[in-house]
Amino acid sequence: MENEFNTIILRDENNNEVEFELIMKFDIEDKGYVIVTPMESDEEEAIAFRIDKDENNEDIFVTIENDDEFRMVTEAYETLSLEQ
Repeated sequence: MENEFNTIILRDENNNEVEFELIMKFDIEDKGYVIVTPMESDEEEAIAFRIDKDENNEDIFVTIENDDEFRMVTEAYETLSLEQ
């Protein structure tokens, strides 16, 4: 079986392109979330983003700034990771 790796390109605060590996995508309460990790990093840091829509109805990845929402996403990710 061939492994498939999904990647996304995002821009950092300096407008540089950064490639991320998509670890997991899931929905909570009608909102979509992704867990990604930078491809060019030696650390195993996972980053969570909420999927919103822009004015053109295109998907955009938004940093989760609300502590309660972040905790909910983290718990869901941990639970789903154990199930895989």
